[in-house]
Amino acid sequence: MGELGGGIDNFDKQDIKTEKISPDQLDHMKSLSGSYESLFSRKAMKFRSMGLSDKELSEFDYRQLILDEYTFLKRPVFVVGDSIFIGNSTKVIDQLREAL
Repeated sequence: MGELGGGIDNFDKQDIKTEKISPDQLDHMKSLSGSYESLFSRKAMKFRSMGLSDKELSEFDYRQLILDEYTFLKRPVFVVGDSIFIGNSTKVIDQLREAL
């Protein structure tokens, strides 16, 4: 975490491969981001292999897919207070640095 600011001493890191994301956690992230779709990664390998690129997905679909398969959660996700930062684009990382 040093590259984000060095002064970050108190944070919780969750490896969603070994500690599944809970429905409550996902719902909280959605309340901060505005939609499950914003948390959904279309880059996940299963997105095309499951034929999802050819379907119109609802918010319920996005939620269920993320809960069923961790690779559908766009990563990384940082929750800082009442703000959420999703993904690793330069813009998002710069906004995260500013928040920290």
